[in-house]
Amino acid sequence: MNYLIGIDLGTSGTKTVLFNENGEAIASATQEYPLYQPQNGWAEQDPADWWNAVVSTLQAVIVKSGVAVEAIAGIGISGQMHGLVMLDQEGNVLRKSILWCDGRTGEECREITERVGRDRLIQITANPALTGFTASKILWVRKHEPELYARCRHILLPKDYIRYQLTGVFATDVSDASGMNLMDIPKRCWSEELLKSLEIDPALLAPVYESCAVTGTVTKAAAKLTGLAAGIPVAGGAGDNAAAAVGTGVVEEGKAFTTIGTSGVIFAHSNQVTIDPQGRVHTFCAAVPGAWTVMSCTLAAGLSLKWLRDQFFREEINTAQGMGVDPYMLMDQQAARVPLGANRLLYLPYLMGERSPLLDENSRGVFFGLSAIHSKYDMLRAVMEGVVYSQRDCLDVLRGMGVAPNQMLACGGGSRSAFWRQMLADVYGCPVQTTVSSEGPALGVAILAGVGAGVYPSVEEACRRVIRTNPPQQPDAEKSRQYEPFYQLYRSLYPALKENFYKLSKL
Repeated sequence: MNYLIGIDLGTSGTKTVLFNENGEAIASATQEYPLYQPQNGWAEQDPADWWNAVVSTLQAVIVKSGVAVEAIAGIGISGQMHGLVMLDQEGNVLRKSILWCDGRTGEECREITERVGRDRLIQITANPALTGFTASKILWVRKHEPELYARCRHILLPKDYIRYQLTGVFATDVSDASGMNLMDIPKRCWSEELLKSLEIDPALLAPVYESCAVTGTVTKAAAKLTGLAAGIPVAGGAGDNAAAAVGTGVVEEGKAFTTIGTSGVIFAHSNQVTIDPQGRVHTFCAAVPGAWTVMSCTLAAGLSLKWLRDQFFREEINTAQGMGVDPYMLMDQQAARVPLGANRLLYLPYLMGERSPLLDENSRGVFFGLSAIHSKYDMLRAVMEGVVYSQRDCLDVLRGMGVAPNQMLACGGGSRSAFWRQMLADVYGCPVQTTVSSEGPALGVAILAGVGAGVYPSVEEACRRVIRTNPPQQPDAEKSRQYEPFYQLYRSLYPALKENFYKLSKL
């Protein structure tokens, strides 16, 4: 029996899972780390925290599983996308990583658009210049930290820093590189035209591989630290959502998934390049060779619920600890007691600004309709509904592009809530189901590693072999009808507030 390891480098923590070749999780371990916000709208993490978490979780799964490390056929790494990691000549980290949800680079995005031209930028990268993407972060450091930038010799994405620590190799994969705003998406390579226009030295960027290609092997030094065997192949891996697509079997046309993690994502598979000319959703290279994806990204989906939990639900957290259950389970029960529409309370989930489909780093969270009748439980249901409305807003864009899925899966932490999944089905107006395995991105990159190591013949065949789904939750037609006017009101609020969000950002 072959075994595979999937490492999922998330924003809140790293989860490492060891699977057998049938896709069954044998052992898993998770370690969290802090998020630093030195200013309003900024978000950073220390790459050393990521590596420490990877080392710790690898050690844990090897010990817990009891599997001989020689039986591990390959390793895949999934990672939060877009984060900027800068290394000097010796491979030392120069500064904390600027993350995907950091909104400081509005001026740099405007500079990119002026240098390249908005239409040309979308033709090449399939996306406009956005604060979340890596290119604007590079320009920000060059402008605001020029001495540090002058020392930079390598620019990596978060998961690729872990690859470097494991293998000593500088490399990235097509799906993660797609989110840097520097790649020719149709051609699946770095864009010489863009790099020249932005005056970025191509030598700073890592070579690009397909996600299932072997990029290096575990070094003796990394093996000594982690307990792995030296020489285990490490695959290209994937950005977190491309990895989740493989881990949920969304590797063929007509399939899509919704992730409610820290961010919210709708991700649809496509066999051809399909681009939204307005740039409201993103087209990236898929982890499947020769395929592409269309995806949205809202910045504060699960983050909105976590924020509410941490600020207002301390009693439930303490009770859950005493009961040995997840506090979100108790919160679900409370939210279910509140009527649909949260007693006429709406929530806009723009805590970190918003990407899809608004493209506005100045937007901020809003409770609309708040009155003396409302309790924290109304706010709870409003937050859950607002996150679902934000996903429906993105799904409607995909439908308009002709990338309408006929099968919707749910993954991410929010997918564990049957209550939230039913809300998705009702607001989407389509069935929503989950996979039997809840490992998502970790399983996805383990599958990619298995393809690279020869355990499976292809990504599609591997998914047919190991991915199994649970029965779908069907939409309730009456609730779908009741949600619709709330959703339409939700959609009208941002246009009414857009100018005021901008004014607020200048105060």
